[in-house]
Amino acid sequence: MGKAIEDQNGQVSYLKQRLSMFIEVLDNIDPEDAQLEDIDRLIEMLDDLEVKVEQFKKR
Repeated sequence: MGKAIEDQNGQVSYLKQRLSMFIEVLDNIDPEDAQLEDIDRLIEMLDDLEVKVEQFKKR
């Protein structure tokens, strides 16, 4: 595991990177060829992002 991100600027930067990765994955999925696993992965990414936001809010 990586080092904990304690400062607010680092937290915002981390969340921006993760959101950017999510958008990149979303942009690269062909709606005509998307499989259930692809959708499940997107949902998992959003859930992980939500968990991180909640963790950062508590700090």
